[in-house]
Amino acid sequence: MRLLIKVGGTLLDEAASRARLSSELAEAARSGVQMAVVHGGGRQMTRYLAERGCESRFVNGLRVTTPEVLDAVLKVFAGTVNHQFVAALNAAGARAVGLSGIDALLAEAEPLAEELGAVGRVVASDAGVLEVLVEGGYLPVIACVAGDRRGNIYNVNADQMAVACAAAFRADRLFFLTDVEGVRDAAGRPIGRLGAADAERLIRDGIATGGMQAKLNAAAEALRRGVGEVVIAPGSEAGVIGRLLSGEPLGSRLVN
Repeated sequence: MRLLIKVGGTLLDEAASRARLSSELAEAARSGVQMAVVHGGGRQMTRYLAERGCESRFVNGLRVTTPEVLDAVLKVFAGTVNHQFVAALNAAGARAVGLSGIDALLAEAEPLAEELGAVGRVVASDAGVLEVLVEGGYLPVIACVAGDRRGNIYNVNADQMAVACAAAFRADRLFFLTDVEGVRDAAGRPIGRLGAADAERLIRDGIATGGMQAKLNAAAEALRRGVGEVVIAPGSEAGVIGRLLSGEPLGSRLVN
């Protein structure tokens, strides 16, 4: 089985949470699952900028990326967050390798909107470097930074990066590990299983908004691009990786 896991930056902000998830991922890798990991780091990014007196501005939930912010993106996403995660995975026994979408044009992007600055939209993904690493027994860990063939660098939404990588990697399953329990209906009840049409209805009716709307849009795109199943699950739950792999009804599963 091939698996792509997207880990929210909030889950990597504390050493204990990072170590627990790393141990679970390393165990899954040892069991023979072929997988790659994409991570975010929005909380760490906001803190880094605030410490330097740089205000974070958002348009439609996306961080406006000026040249100063782009420099911070490289330092935080592809630097500190990525390398701390790789180090924790290696300590847990995995053979982790840190990457970004810039490497071997794993994620090729173009500007999303002029008012957002260097925020990119992934337009192509070449999973060749993932294939080489996974076949060699390594665990790729991908920061949400992309490039293009002219040498430009882009800040990319981590959910969209995960979808692009999952499709190119031909992943059977995509896990979004978040800081929430999963998708909820209008009454606040958790939804265990839903399809793309259900996700679209939750968004259209204004039930799923903000971060969950982005997750559902990404999940629906992944299904359209051939991923068999997408799970939005609480990454703070102990044993979450193994439990999801065993089929335990944890979080919300989206299938065609």
